[in-house]
Amino acid sequence: MTQKAAARQVARNIEEVVRLEQDEMRRRPPSSRLADIVARVAGTPHFIVLHGLAIAAYVAVNVGLVPGLPAFDPFPFGLLGGFFSLEGVLLAAFVLMKQNRADARDEERAHLDLQISLLAEQEVTKVIQILNRISAAIGIEKQVVDEEARELGEVTAVGNLAETLHEKLHPEERPDEPA
Repeated sequence: MTQKAAARQVARNIEEVVRLEQDEMRRRPPSSRLADIVARVAGTPHFIVLHGLAIAAYVAVNVGLVPGLPAFDPFPFGLLGGFFSLEGVLLAAFVLMKQNRADARDEERAHLDLQISLLAEQEVTKVIQILNRISAAIGIEKQVVDEEARELGEVTAVGNLAETLHEKLHPEERPDEPA
C-alpha cells in the first residue's frame, strides 16, 4: 500500500468513526441529553465558584449582613442544607445516567473490537493457509513453512481461548474438583 493509499484509508476510517459518534449522539434520548448537559456544567470550575458565591450571599443575607433583606433561613441554615441535599441527589442521578450510557457504549465498542479482531484473525489464518498451499505447490514448503507457521495456519478455537483466559484471570472461580 502506498503512502497516499494509506493516508486515504486513514481518512476514511476517521470519517467512519466520526459518523458512528454522530449517529450515537443523535440517537440519545432527551433524558440522556439533559444528563450530559448537567454533568458537563456541574463538572466545571465555574460551577464551583458560582456555588461558593451563592452560598456566601445566602449566608450573608441570613446572618443579617445585607441591610434591607430580612433573614429567611436562620443559622444553622436548614433550608440551605435541604436545597444542597436535593441538588446532590439530582446531580448524582444525572452523573450516573451519563456513566451508565458511557458504560453501555464502551461495552458496545468492546463487542465491535472483538468482532473486528476475530475477523482479522480469520483473515490472517486464511492467508497463512494460502501461503502454505502456494509453498507446497511450488515445492518450497520445507524452506518457508515451519511448525509455527503450521500452527498459526490452524483455525483458532476462540471459545477455548476465552475459557483459558478466564481461568487464568480468576482461578478462585474454578469449580471444586471431585475428591
